[in-house]
Amino acid sequence: MRLWMFELRLLLRARLAVIALALLGVLTVAALGTGMAEVSRQRAQIAAIPEAQAEDIAAVADYVVRTEDAGSAAYYSFHPTWDAPSPLAFAALGMRDVSPFILRVRALGLEAQVYDGDVFNPELALPGRFDFAFVLVFLAPLFALVLFHDLTSSEREAGRLRTLEALPVGGRRLWRRRVLLRFALLFAMIAVPFAAAAALSAVPIATTFAVIGIAGAYLLFWTLLALLVARLRWSSVANAATLAAVWIVLVLVLPTLAHVVINRAVPVNQGAEIALAQREMVNRAWDIPREDTMRRFYANHPRWADSPPLTHEFHYKWYLAFHQNGDESVAPLVQKYRAGLERRAALAESLGWVLPSVGVQALLTRMADTDLEAQLAYQDRIRAYHARLREFYYGYLFRDLPFGRADFDRAPKFEEGNQ
Repeated sequence: MRLWMFELRLLLRARLAVIALALLGVLTVAALGTGMAEVSRQRAQIAAIPEAQAEDIAAVADYVVRTEDAGSAAYYSFHPTWDAPSPLAFAALGMRDVSPFILRVRALGLEAQVYDGDVFNPELALPGRFDFAFVLVFLAPLFALVLFHDLTSSEREAGRLRTLEALPVGGRRLWRRRVLLRFALLFAMIAVPFAAAAALSAVPIATTFAVIGIAGAYLLFWTLLALLVARLRWSSVANAATLAAVWIVLVLVLPTLAHVVINRAVPVNQGAEIALAQREMVNRAWDIPREDTMRRFYANHPRWADSPPLTHEFHYKWYLAFHQNGDESVAPLVQKYRAGLERRAALAESLGWVLPSVGVQALLTRMADTDLEAQLAYQDRIRAYHARLREFYYGYLFRDLPFGRADFDRAPKFEEGNQ
């Protein structure tokens, strides 16, 4: 134990090592604080939904009750959907800062509403928001290289290496002790703040240990890499330059090149193009006979085919029918777009087996439910809820039933994870 204390005192005398450890600890705490603040902001916005929704619906109801027109209720009523962050979301925000976590939908064409904003795929380890995953994947390796690049070379350059190896407690035991001590301190700067943040965020114990284990394995990879370079017996400067080059290649260059290659290998149209195609189909409906629109709609939805025929007056059931026709016309584009995104994500996950930085980021976003899979699952819940909304309003429109104030309360409510 006394030898360990001596090694610790010796390490604390090295100004560069102390500054590196302290800075890593500060960055980890700052990243965790940033992530927790962002998650707290998102939860606060979600919590404010019911009050805002009640005010909106009350205003719409004041207008609709004058005519009791279900079409007006369907057209003017926005219904909120949301994707609440998981307890671990603070550690890896992933797509939550590039995709909407709240989306208000109407019973009109859905695809234009879903794809008003594009969906990006940051599955590859490209620089993103400053969160725990960013610190672990991009910054922590640099601190590992700072601590280990001159472990033996500095002693050799100072002329103490042979003396140290000749000591009774020197040799391998000495270097093993120094490596373990530096690795433990490095690991503590990452793991301890994360464990505290996880406890505050009510992250399950098993998930907390899994993330700590991933962080430890990732730091061990960079430590072993530094020790491997040290065996080449180069100077400290040469070791630092070599390790910095390896970091640039593994963390920045190869993931970026892979990102470009995957995008070229799996071309995916932008989601905005789907929204544009859907709107063009909707706009075209104004220029074609209404009977053609209703014929196509009834062919796909025969349960409403016995609805009274249209007159010369405007009727919302025709309006909502051509919106649904528009959604159905772009359904192949939606499937192709989704399949392309999933294919890109699968290729990126495969890349994680050879590039640790990509693999760690993918693992963290998957565990935090902030990756592409989680975003697509949210879209599925929106579509299921929107289908219920349509059926609800169709029941009034196609049967010409009056829509009163009390009927607003009968509209389906979005319940996360149970649509």
